[in-house]
Amino acid sequence: MMQEYTTILGPAQDEFVERKSRFIGYIAPVETEEEAMAFIAQIKQQNRDATHNTYAYILKNGVKRYSDDGEPQGTAGVPMLDCIEKEGLVDVAVVVTRYFGGILLGAGGLVRAYSHGAKIAVDAAQRKLMTTCTLLGMELDYSFYGKLNYILPKYVCRVEQLDFGAVVSMKVLFKQDQCEAFIKEVTEMSAALVVPQVLEERFDYFA
Repeated sequence: MMQEYTTILGPAQDEFVERKSRFIGYIAPVETEEEAMAFIAQIKQQNRDATHNTYAYILKNGVKRYSDDGEPQGTAGVPMLDCIEKEGLVDVAVVVTRYFGGILLGAGGLVRAYSHGAKIAVDAAQRKLMTTCTLLGMELDYSFYGKLNYILPKYVCRVEQLDFGAVVSMKVLFKQDQCEAFIKEVTEMSAALVVPQVLEERFDYFA
């Protein structure tokens, strides 16, 4: 099973001009083919008077798709897909829009232009490393709460829920490989009065 992967935090874009043709590179995080196609449709609508709206996307489940959108075969979608793969990104969709400037670029020129369009979009985006995480739930007396706050900073974790009632109820998300050590430390510290329970396992990231 995949332990971690790199995607992006949010949409980004950049552009350049090559021999009077304007190229705009767009990128967005997507988790499904439906999300990818919705993003592509949005950019196409936004640039409906453009000459071409080429795209490529890769999902973490291994799905890869691309389109040359009327450019000569292999000159747009494939170089864009190659760029995403070389950058090690998944769960992303890239669209490169071209407004033709009247000068033909040739096959080699198109490959370079679309590859560059994808690259500047990727570079404009902020990356995030998604890792396998475990959400732990615990209930503890107030006397243990201070001790717990003392040990939590040693771990890669994030408090997701905190309720102060008759006891303190907490939900804390941990990087999975840190979970076992934390459970052991808390159980020993509290003489087994506090035993964290696994509530969920998922991919998430820590800023």
